[in-house]
Amino acid sequence: MLDHRCRISLPDNSQRDFDTPVTAAQVARSIGSGLARAAVAARVDGSLVDLSDPITSDARVEIITPRDKEGLEIIRHSCAHLLGHAVKQLYPSAQMVIGPVIDDGFYYDIAYERPFTLEDMHAIEQRMKALIATEYDIAKRMMPRDEAIRLFHERGEDYKLRLIDDMPDIQTLGLYFHEEYVDMCRGPHVPNTRFLKHVKLTKLAGAYWRGDASSAQLQRIYGTAWVSKQDLEAYLERVQEAERRDHRRLGRELDLFHFQEEAPGAVFWHPRGWTVFQVLVDYMRRRQAEAGYVEVNTPDVMDRGLWEVSGHWQNYREHMFSTETEDGRSLALKPMNCPGSVLLYRNGLKSYRDLPIRMGEFGKVHRYEPSGALHGLLRVRHFTQDDAHIYCTPQQMGAECRRVVELVLDIYRQFGFDDVFIKLSTRPGSRMGDDATWDLLEGALIQALGDLALDYRLNPGEGAFYGPKLEFVLRDAIGRDWQCGTLQVDMNLPERFGIEYVDEDGQRKPPVMLHRALFGSLERFIGILLEHHAGRLPAWLTPVQAVVLSITEAHADYAREVMETLRGAGLRVELDVRNEKIGYKIREQSLQRIPYLVVVGDKEVSASSVAIRSRGDGDMGVLDIRAAMALLSERTQAPDRMPRQLAQAARLRRMTLSGSLTSVIEPEPSR
Repeated sequence: MLDHRCRISLPDNSQRDFDTPVTAAQVARSIGSGLARAAVAARVDGSLVDLSDPITSDARVEIITPRDKEGLEIIRHSCAHLLGHAVKQLYPSAQMVIGPVIDDGFYYDIAYERPFTLEDMHAIEQRMKALIATEYDIAKRMMPRDEAIRLFHERGEDYKLRLIDDMPDIQTLGLYFHEEYVDMCRGPHVPNTRFLKHVKLTKLAGAYWRGDASSAQLQRIYGTAWVSKQDLEAYLERVQEAERRDHRRLGRELDLFHFQEEAPGAVFWHPRGWTVFQVLVDYMRRRQAEAGYVEVNTPDVMDRGLWEVSGHWQNYREHMFSTETEDGRSLALKPMNCPGSVLLYRNGLKSYRDLPIRMGEFGKVHRYEPSGALHGLLRVRHFTQDDAHIYCTPQQMGAECRRVVELVLDIYRQFGFDDVFIKLSTRPGSRMGDDATWDLLEGALIQALGDLALDYRLNPGEGAFYGPKLEFVLRDAIGRDWQCGTLQVDMNLPERFGIEYVDEDGQRKPPVMLHRALFGSLERFIGILLEHHAGRLPAWLTPVQAVVLSITEAHADYAREVMETLRGAGLRVELDVRNEKIGYKIREQSLQRIPYLVVVGDKEVSASSVAIRSRGDGDMGVLDIRAAMALLSERTQAPDRMPRQLAQAARLRRMTLSGSLTSVIEPEPSR
């Protein structure tokens, strides 16, 4: 028996000896009955395992409970299997495909002969709750490959057989038995359905086998699961708030934009929405000019050969729109602005005295996104990037990186985003350039963040194929994270395109190229802004800053004079002289999120004054027209640059994911 003795080390460094091989469940019971009842899994020598898995040698063991991050993920994964159990009971001919954990929940892809309905989803959820109430044990069994194939073949689970085919080297498979239902997974899973009580199915969607639109159409059922009823209710409230803030809904209500099938993935901007777009561009033009940028513009369509040199044709072809001309030439709509910027730089020899050169471009780009990925302004096929490309010497690279980071963070604050964190994405497996170059570029970004005393999260292997990058992630008013800006350092594209500068010794050298986008996509950033502010955009950015309202038709002429006066001061003002009660007009304009309502009646006409109501402050009293004009002009000014010392003193905190409603919208694909 001594040969089978196990010494178990616990997180508090205490140790327990067992005379025979032991399971994590037995270890938990030896510590206490409360822990044994709360346990959902264990970590053995750093690896997550089921409570039933045997421990056959000395090991360090940590018991995982629902309060641990891993415990919550295990609950969600087990709920996906429970969903499969319920579906197979209600719809026996359905075939289960895959059911992974995602942010805040899980989903299961299912093949079935007809589309599921909301009534079906409700029935499935009710069956899940009935199964949970029985508190049945979930049993794990390691099964030989041939036996698992035979089992799934007998059950008609063709997709499970395909998944096994994808694992030719795996000879033993983990199977989980939910009573009569069997699923395949590496686990771990909860030992009993009593841990799964706080579950909710949330939506239906379409999906494809392996994500390939040419493959079989599947159905996807999404759900969420939490440790407690309170956590579930808080999450559902956050989801409801996100729906209330949905930028597509706000776009309709505020008459900003719409989409049509005739132009999938492209925005039809209405006058008010286009005003917001142009104000954003004007603001960025001013900030970039102050920071030493020049603005340029490059063609939308360029020869395939350009994209082959840049590497985009080889690495990004499936996302590009291209065509063949009558003379056999292959052209492509640009998915990125970088190669066009390189051609601008290459037009004329540059000296080290000319560097750094900072080129900004509001370039229209086109990317083929699958139709199922399109999502309002947040994922489109035709959009505008606030790109900039900085060409500098290696000696200037660090200072330029710091300048970009300071500019990005300051501008985010001006839009109300104070909660920002940074990710550093390092060299991917498939990349241009040698390790020495990547060491230099990654070191420059790390040094810039260190000089500014900024924390960051490491994102290994997620850099662009030509250089590492910083990604700036904004957390919005309801706790969702949005990746927006990027800064990439690149010595590979300059070498591939053969661009140079003459250094002080008369030698020709390739410059360092910095790729910088602050908003990423202007369309997407507007969508994020609308949701962050719930449609109440800052007064300087809102399309209509004030509306002049007449109390009766008799005051219409004076209201019109007030409007013209305010417009003369540069304000964006509209007029409401309809023959409606003033209370009705105030309510209606308030629903349009207008920052300032300027009301005129008999008293105001006689005194050449106006009564002002603010979206945020309510009744601001009566002011003469000059004072009102000065007040509104001051309150609707675009923000100035934050003082340098404040920007340098800013600190970012590390990301905390617990309890957050993370965004389901991915950023635009990196360049």
